[in-house]
Amino acid sequence: MALFDLRLQEVHNQLNNKELSVAELVDASYARIKETEPAIQAFITLNEDNARAQALEMDKRLQEGGERGLLFGLPAGIKDNIVTEGLLTTCASQFLRNYNPIYSATSALKLKAADAVTIGKLNMDEFAMGGSNENSSYYPTRNPWNTEYVPGGSSGGSAASVAAGQVYFSLGSDTGGSIRQPAAYCGIVGLKPTYGLVSRFGLVAFASSLDQIGPLTKNVEDAAYVLQAIAGYDKNDSTSANVEIPDYTAALTGDVKGLRIGVPKEYLGAGIDPRVKEAVMNALKVYESLGATWEEVSLPHTEYAIAAYYLLASSEASSNLARFDGVRYGVRADNPDNLIDMYRKSRSQGFGPEVKRRIMLGTYALSSGYYDAYYLKAQKVRTLIKGDFDNVFKQYDLIIGPTAPTPAFRIGEQVGDPLTMYLNDICTIPVSLAGVPAISVPCGTADGLPIGLQIIGKAFDETTVLRAAHAFEAHTDHHKLRPQL
Repeated sequence: MALFDLRLQEVHNQLNNKELSVAELVDASYARIKETEPAIQAFITLNEDNARAQALEMDKRLQEGGERGLLFGLPAGIKDNIVTEGLLTTCASQFLRNYNPIYSATSALKLKAADAVTIGKLNMDEFAMGGSNENSSYYPTRNPWNTEYVPGGSSGGSAASVAAGQVYFSLGSDTGGSIRQPAAYCGIVGLKPTYGLVSRFGLVAFASSLDQIGPLTKNVEDAAYVLQAIAGYDKNDSTSANVEIPDYTAALTGDVKGLRIGVPKEYLGAGIDPRVKEAVMNALKVYESLGATWEEVSLPHTEYAIAAYYLLASSEASSNLARFDGVRYGVRADNPDNLIDMYRKSRSQGFGPEVKRRIMLGTYALSSGYYDAYYLKAQKVRTLIKGDFDNVFKQYDLIIGPTAPTPAFRIGEQVGDPLTMYLNDICTIPVSLAGVPAISVPCGTADGLPIGLQIIGKAFDETTVLRAAHAFEAHTDHHKLRPQL
């Protein structure tokens, strides 16, 4: 595990000096998986033969002085809703348990081009619908800090694998907080980029206007490197933004003097654990000591965010998941009476309870007579929420608050209460609705479980977000804490 505590630059220095080989990195990854996976269950599918073959090819290139990519030799995990050619992509659903893609997502291809080594596909809430990883149709992933607790979701496997030292970094997807919240629960760094900065081509769609791929890492610097590798315009994605990609690592100066920070009163009010609030306030003192200033601000439409999000996301899920019918994709039910019966049985058997719940909600919201009352009104509320952020960003460079209102909760504690589960995303959902970037970094612990600090920036201003996160990390030790498995 100590190997994966090294910064990217340190790993590359050891590779360049022949003190370390890619094969040794890959061996360390699989050894750690073998040691910890019975307790964590972060992976669905491993890619061992291909990964070892790739490592040997890279070591040969290293010996010959060949070209090396930005993420050369680093063992990586990929969330199982990002398609990978020749490697099962199940979305943690029985519906896709036999889906072997014939192409790879743009983000997966960019990892390959950067010379990262794909170790395997990571567990998640089925079709990315959930906030605890308990909705996987295979098994729940467990939090490395305490295996009786959830790792968060839906990218719970992606977060747990990094926290447990199974991989150097991972990719997750964030629709309403599914990178940031598990990063907070597992005590690592999770970055949700601006919507459109990273291609969604090859990401199995949940809610197309919200989904975004991003990195989960041990430290902020590595998050900047991974973002550098995967960001950029993609003609295959109609929502991809054709913007200039800066050097994200150059922004990590540690200088935040003069930075203006807004702290929403809605993110520190009712429902926020006092220990979480205290950790956030202590983080703000760190920024004050570094020359930044902060003031309380208001995002007045925050209280409507969860209702608007679940109407919009469920409506888009209803539309996106209509393709899974037992004909074009997925597992087909046996012995149907007719075509309609095949659709019904395939979807009844293939989808889990949470997916069915969201399909039903979304179909209702889009149905004739209800569209204006629910879906259209939710879109209007989304515009108001985005306006809240726009107004604050006229005067402030960043918005800071907690990532989640509480530390991780016990497995089974909330799975039977969807409304309580949905409320765990109160601090992350507004950011997703506004489409702006945000990062979660460790800022404390409570009862031995990590607490996350959420740093939110202007659209396509990942450089300022990373700069502020890196400065905080440089002056605290929270990111150095490791779970004792």
